[in-house]
Amino acid sequence: MIRINTYWSIVAVCCLGFLLAACQDPGPSSRGTSAGLNVAEILGSEDHDGFARAIRPQSFEFPRDHGPHHAFRTEWWYYTGNLQNDDGRRFGYQLTFFRQALQPDSVPRQSAWASNQVYLAHFALSDPANDNFYYAERFSRAGLGLAGATAEPFNVWLEDWSAGGSGDATLPMQLRADSGEVAIALELDSSKPFVLQGQQGLSQKSAEPGNASYYYSLTRMPTTGQISIAGNSHQVTGSSWLDREWSTSALGPDQVGWDWFSLQFDDDRELMYYQLRLKDGQPDPLSSGVLVAENGKTTPLGAADVRIDVLDYWTSPHSGGRYPARWRLQIPAAQLNLEIIPLMADQELQTSVRYWEGAVFVQGTRGQNTIRGYGYVELTGYDKEL
Repeated sequence: MIRINTYWSIVAVCCLGFLLAACQDPGPSSRGTSAGLNVAEILGSEDHDGFARAIRPQSFEFPRDHGPHHAFRTEWWYYTGNLQNDDGRRFGYQLTFFRQALQPDSVPRQSAWASNQVYLAHFALSDPANDNFYYAERFSRAGLGLAGATAEPFNVWLEDWSAGGSGDATLPMQLRADSGEVAIALELDSSKPFVLQGQQGLSQKSAEPGNASYYYSLTRMPTTGQISIAGNSHQVTGSSWLDREWSTSALGPDQVGWDWFSLQFDDDRELMYYQLRLKDGQPDPLSSGVLVAENGKTTPLGAADVRIDVLDYWTSPHSGGRYPARWRLQIPAAQLNLEIIPLMADQELQTSVRYWEGAVFVQGTRGQNTIRGYGYVELTGYDKEL
């Protein structure tokens, strides 16, 4: 979900991905290791010549905007979800596709091998009942049909990992991914209209004009299908979330990371909020989010509307990073008082850039009423190597 909704850290992963793709042939799924990339420096680059930038609100058009936006440097299709089988065993999943342009798309190329587009994908599955977390990473250039995206019909793929519509229709969407250890085959519909994040879909990330993305979400996607773990299949149902963003530049020089929350409550409401962090550890005033009502009506949230307190921490035995591991999130104007708890501690992806992204449980109150739900949280900038 950068699903800021994996957000700026994954853009950095894309940067590493296109460098690797330019140097060697596309390979199979891999369990990457951190390259020590500095996310803030990469995303703070001033080299935008030839690329479009997100300066002002624009009109969204579907199905066109489900597809790629080659005028911009970076974009992603970000799926996360919480599922359960017939016995009530819970699972979380993440399937994300990222497109990164090596240079502006201005000169036509005739060769089937030629492409200035590189795609990267992450696939992760959380199995809290067994305290197992699985993840895999792939990257490939777009040449020869190895990876790509289309709007009509909607489809984004990297080799045999894919997210696409059903025939000519965008919904329901079909997700497919298989890492060898685990696999998913899921169908996602939507029970609510699209949510335009930020100012009519323009999501400003730092003070400089153009350091922003065009951003929309599907916040409640009823989901059915199959999960396989070590050859054992589970029929599952649940709910997913889609974040779509495209941009050219993002973070400012004083920003080092973010905490991103996407939560689905049992009263049919949703909350998205990302808290950008400054070098001094304080929340950035441009942190932003939205509350979505039962009927799809949205209420925008700014930094002054939300208070987040960290209640616990988890130190990764893999990277040494110290991550927040339990939160209290309060929105006084909405009478929301929430506690957010990871379904398992270790949901750290040790991919080209390490980050934590995992399934969470939420409980609390809305006014005088008890509220519960599930969601996903993403944490970047906590890895010591960064």
